[in-house]
Amino acid sequence: MKKSYYQPEDLSKFKNISDWSPELGAKFFEYYNTVFEEGALSAREKSLIALAVAHVVHCPYCIDAYTKDGLQRGIAKEEMMEAVHVGAAIQSGATLVHGVQMMGIHDKLSM
Repeated sequence: MKKSYYQPEDLSKFKNISDWSPELGAKFFEYYNTVFEEGALSAREKSLIALAVAHVVHCPYCIDAYTKDGLQRGIAKEEMMEAVHVGAAIQSGATLVHGVQMMGIHDKLSM
């Protein structure tokens, strides 16, 4: 059976990114962990945002991690799917709004 480029077991090795650059790795993880602390947004809200963004940027590792995180935080499957739809709507809108640029160029060049 053909192996996928994506290896789920690699997610558990994420901490190893510091091995070849300890200083930068430490700075990244300090920032990353700080971002996900309780703040103006709850850790639960941040988990849903991360799940939506993970889908938009097509990161299977992040999808796995934040689906698991969401389950641990008691986030219902309906909430997860709604967050994914929010991400999809924003991504679709961002694609479509560039159509305005295309329309302007078309009108300018076809005069």
